[in-house]
Amino acid sequence: MNPSRHNDWNPRSDAVQADQIQAYDAMRSRCPVAFSDYLQWSLLRHADVMRVLQDHATFSNAASRHLSVPNAMDPPEHTKFRRIIEPYFNREAMDEFSPRCRAIAEGVVDRLPHDGKVEAMAAMGQDFALEIQCAFMGWPASLHEPLRDWVKRQQAATLAGDREALGELALEFDGVIRERLDVRRNMDTPPDDVTTRLMNETVDGRPLTDEELVSLMRNWTVGELGTISASIGILMRFLAANPDWQQRLRDEPEIVSELIDEILRLDAPLMSNRRIATCPVEVGGRKIEQGERLTILWGAANRDPDVFPEPDQVRLDRDPKRNLLYGAGVHVCPGAPLARMELVYFLRALIGATREIRLVDDDPAVRARYPAGGYDRVPLYIRR
Repeated sequence: MNPSRHNDWNPRSDAVQADQIQAYDAMRSRCPVAFSDYLQWSLLRHADVMRVLQDHATFSNAASRHLSVPNAMDPPEHTKFRRIIEPYFNREAMDEFSPRCRAIAEGVVDRLPHDGKVEAMAAMGQDFALEIQCAFMGWPASLHEPLRDWVKRQQAATLAGDREALGELALEFDGVIRERLDVRRNMDTPPDDVTTRLMNETVDGRPLTDEELVSLMRNWTVGELGTISASIGILMRFLAANPDWQQRLRDEPEIVSELIDEILRLDAPLMSNRRIATCPVEVGGRKIEQGERLTILWGAANRDPDVFPEPDQVRLDRDPKRNLLYGAGVHVCPGAPLARMELVYFLRALIGATREIRLVDDDPAVRARYPAGGYDRVPLYIRR
C-alpha cells in the first residue's frame, strides 16, 4: 500500500463546499498535494500544477473511461485532432463570428430590467451561454430550452453522484448531436457552419467517425455552457460588489480584457481537470503510484501567493502568462480566443447599457458546489 495514501481532507464536506475558494486556499497552505478518496491526489500549488501541465508523458490526460476528443488524449493522437480544431479559433474565425457574437451579447443585455432585481445566472449567464454556443455551432434557437433543461438535469445528477442518470444524460446529449449530423446529411446544400465544416474534416486521411464528431462537439458544447455561464455570474457579482472597479471599467473600457482574466483568476469558473500518472512519481514530497489520478485545482493554483502576491486583490500588473485560466502546455484550451471574445462583448454590452449594478442585501449569492465553479445564484439590482 502506498504510505502516502491516506485521507488528508474531505473535499465533499459542507465546510469545503460552502466556499471552495477559501477552503482551497487553506488547504494549499497546509497540504498542497493532498489525498482524498474522492479526488485522489489534489494539486493546489501553482508550481506543481505547471510541472504536471508541461510533462504529458508522466501525467497523462487519458483519464476518461470514454472516448473524449481531444480532451482525454495525449500526443501523438492528441496532436492530430488539435491540428483540426485550432483553425476554428484562429483570428480569421473570430473575425467572422465577431458581429454575431456582439449582437447576441447586446441582445441578452437588452432584456435586463430598466430598474429592478435580476438573478444573473439564470437571466444572463445561462441565456448568453446557450445562445452563443448554438450560434457558433450553427444550431437552431429551438435547442435553447431543451439544452437549458438538459444542463439543469446534468448538474443535479452530478451533485447527487448518480452515475446511472449521468450515463443516460450523456446518451441523450449524444442524440442531440447525432440529430444535427443527420439533418445536414439529408440536405442537398448543408449550411456552411462549424458543424458542417467539422463533418468534412479528416484525420490520418480518413473522415472523422460519428463517435469522434459526437465526442468533439459534446466537449465543446458542454464545456462552453458550463464555463461561460459561470464566468458571467462571477464577473457580474464582482462588479456589483466592487463599485470602484465598475466605475473604472466605465471610464477605461480598454482594460476590459485584462480585467476579465484577472477576475476569473481570483474566482475560477472551471474548478478542476484530471490527469493519470503513467509511472511512479513524486510531487510535492508525496509518492504517487502508476495509475493513480491527479486532480488539478485551478481555483487553488491561480491564487497561489508565491506566484500572485496579494492573491485576493485584482491587479492589472500581473504577468498574464502565469494565469492558468485557460490552462497551459499542449492541452491549453483551444477555445480561449472564443471565450475571451464572448466575455469581452458581454461585459462591454453590460457596462454600456447600465448605470449601476449592485448586490441585493437580503438575498446573497449562493456558491456552486464541486465540480462546478462560481455561483448557483447571483441576485443583483440593475439600474439602466
